[in-house]
Amino acid sequence: MQATLRIAALFGALIALFMVIGWVLGGVFFNDWVTGALVFLVLAAIINFISYFFSDRIVLWSYKAKIASQAEAPRLYNVVNKVCLKGDMPMPRIAIVSTQTPNAFATGRNKNNAVVAATEGLMSQLTDDELEGVLAHEMAHIKDRDMLVMSIAATVAGAISFAARYAWYASMGSRRSNNNALLLLVVAITAPLAAMLLRLAISRSREYKADKEGALMIQKPLALARALEKLEEGNRRRPLQRGSPASASLFIVNPFRGSGLVTLFMTHPSIESRVKRLEQLADQTGFIG
Repeated sequence: MQATLRIAALFGALIALFMVIGWVLGGVFFNDWVTGALVFLVLAAIINFISYFFSDRIVLWSYKAKIASQAEAPRLYNVVNKVCLKGDMPMPRIAIVSTQTPNAFATGRNKNNAVVAATEGLMSQLTDDELEGVLAHEMAHIKDRDMLVMSIAATVAGAISFAARYAWYASMGSRRSNNNALLLLVVAITAPLAAMLLRLAISRSREYKADKEGALMIQKPLALARALEKLEEGNRRRPLQRGSPASASLFIVNPFRGSGLVTLFMTHPSIESRVKRLEQLADQTGFIG
């Protein structure tokens, strides 16, 4: 129910923001506020539809992730299958991202249409236990349907950013100073709202929950803790070069590094706090793997 409410809120926010942009642009350039709002309402409906049914494909395409068979990625397949058996979950499709930046993400609208993607760097830098911890974290996201919200949020943020940039370019080409000021105001409002929408949709508590559920699923909280420390260092030294910070929430650790809004609207808790909670979980449960 909570996942459904989050998705509905996400869709509603997208529609509202797009209608505001359409209302402003329609009124400024065509003196027809209603038509502008209706046109952008239709665009919002189309983007919502695409986001729900094709967000996984969009995400995989944006990171050039390739679906792999068991024969093509036997180690990854076997570890994911092992986690699925422990968690009593269906086997998702697996994908490989061709980069040495160590990271992983899950996408898809439900557990029967899920994809777990791992980078080449992840598999080369982690032990089997550490890899199992990372993939258990991703399977926990799938179990809770977090990956649908994450995938939609990334698509939504990208679409709103595009609309805001269009408003900005339109203001640059406008010869009427009042219109320029109005469109600049639209940009100033929609850009922070897009970032805030992403932040609200993907709260830091979801990462804590996935850490805990994944660690309990395989009974190896310390293995996940070690993996997180390695991933933090690996992503600090080699940030991801493709993709957008708007989709950073999809990954188990933030693959981008930057300043300003990128830092202000981080969706991941600090690695130190996540590791500390996992160590406490190990003490509480006696699981020391």
